[in-house]
Amino acid sequence: MKKNNKGIKRSLKIIDKVESIRAKNNKNWMNILKIAFKFAPKHASKIMNQINSDDKKISKLLRKLGK
Repeated sequence: MKKNNKGIKRSLKIIDKVESIRAKNNKNWMNILKIAFKFAPKHASKIMNQINSDDKKISKLLRKLGK
């Protein structure tokens, strides 16, 4: 089922709003990361390694969806 132009424009406006919110949220996330490394660098490093490991698992699963 194809979307009409009005539906496409509405979708793009929503995506633009999401992009704007994500940009602000990413800045907040980075600020928290800086605080974590400043006050508890060893713990922050362990958590970041786990996040990176989990992100790699997610990426592998998403690649399977794209096939």
